[in-house]
Amino acid sequence: MNDRPTGPLSGVRVIDITTIILGPYATQLLGDLGADVIKIEAPGAGDPIRHAGPKRNEGMGGIFLNVNRNKRSVVLDLKQEGAKGVLRRLVPTADVFFHNMRPQAIGRLGFDYEAVSDLRPDIVYCGAYGYSEKGPYGAKPAYDDLIQGASGLAVLGADSDGAPRYTPTILVDKLVGLMASQAILGALYHRSQTGEGQKVEVPMFETMTAFMLAEHIYGRAFEPPIEGSGYARVISPHRRPAKAKDGYICILPYTEAQWSGFFEISRRSELGSDPRFKDYASRNRNIDALYEMMGEAIAEKTVAEWAALCDRTQIPWAPVNTLDDLFVDEHLRAIGFFHRSTHPSEGDTVLPEPPVQFSATPASIHRHAPRHGEHGAEVLKELGYMEDEIDQLEECGALRVP
Repeated sequence: MNDRPTGPLSGVRVIDITTIILGPYATQLLGDLGADVIKIEAPGAGDPIRHAGPKRNEGMGGIFLNVNRNKRSVVLDLKQEGAKGVLRRLVPTADVFFHNMRPQAIGRLGFDYEAVSDLRPDIVYCGAYGYSEKGPYGAKPAYDDLIQGASGLAVLGADSDGAPRYTPTILVDKLVGLMASQAILGALYHRSQTGEGQKVEVPMFETMTAFMLAEHIYGRAFEPPIEGSGYARVISPHRRPAKAKDGYICILPYTEAQWSGFFEISRRSELGSDPRFKDYASRNRNIDALYEMMGEAIAEKTVAEWAALCDRTQIPWAPVNTLDDLFVDEHLRAIGFFHRSTHPSEGDTVLPEPPVQFSATPASIHRHAPRHGEHGAEVLKELGYMEDEIDQLEECGALRVP
């Protein structure tokens, strides 16, 4: 594997003091774009996500491999002054400092924005917290499940009996990670234009609330509200993959022509003149009846029959894949979506390629996910530490290497 990045962030260095999914996912996106991401881990178990799911070797689970590629791992015990000294020496070489500790915790370690910007005035300093520091929840801990509940997502995903339900994916962590990477890129662009660094706050609760209200603000966008919140089409209980004769299929007519075509191929052409379905606004007001009719129609034919009819009339459709189906999907295989390589300690691996394509500065997987502390000595030598200094730090436990 070529460890020389080609992406648009080549030459950018990121200090990554994050764990679990949110932060590591955000910094991996930056690493895919070519940034030199140095992952600072605690001694002992390191990032807890190392131990989640199946693994061949301890600390190298499948989830960790998939959200920590393109990084170097340095293990520092930041409770020790020697380790803090290493981090202080690393900061001036970095462009981005990113952590997901609560503000009080990072402050106690001595690496709040003021301390870090003293070492590198133009640093882009990003903190991803549960809640904004400015509000009464600022000191509260937060995790994906908690923010799913607090943001309204769990209620929208309720079971048929009305019981709130978490989505079966770590949606908040991944979404806020995306937002954090976007915010960091925006701050880096500002710095490139002005030379000015800044502090960036990415709070989970506010980010997810804004995300949920993108469409679900609905009638609450007006003051006073002219209708309640919740986009009717999206929250309809009938909005789900439809059951055909032999399986499930997703079909979504959207334009006037597509709805007219669907009424024809479902042998319900009379519905084209039904006032309930005559235009977008009418269909939205009567969405439950419309989706219920679709379900009844789709049950009359097989998946293959519907696929052929939709292709012929240019109505959008998609299969209902399992997660395992994705690994044999014809399109994903044709574009080489899955990256196969041999990890030095974990053997053969299969990971998704970066999905965004750049014609001039392609993103890439150029480093394997690191073993715990794998690059400690390497990074310290780059900072000018001598062998005996590294040995001393290791002997006192400030630095851990494999």
